[in-house]
Amino acid sequence: MTDEKIARINELARRSKTTGLSDEEKAEQKALRDEYRAAVRRSLEGQLGNIEFVDKKEN
Repeated sequence: MTDEKIARINELARRSKTTGLSDEEKAEQKALRDEYRAAVRRSLEGQLGNIEFVDKKEN
């Protein structure tokens, strides 16, 4: 997810609170949010995949 897309998500969120969004902007906002959530999930899955459990004897 690029910084530009995150900035656009934030811009749309601010506008939705003040002036409202058109149907096209609502669809764009939903698509961007879905993409953002997918990126967060991938990142979390990658981090969890790198966790290694060891016991006190480091086995």
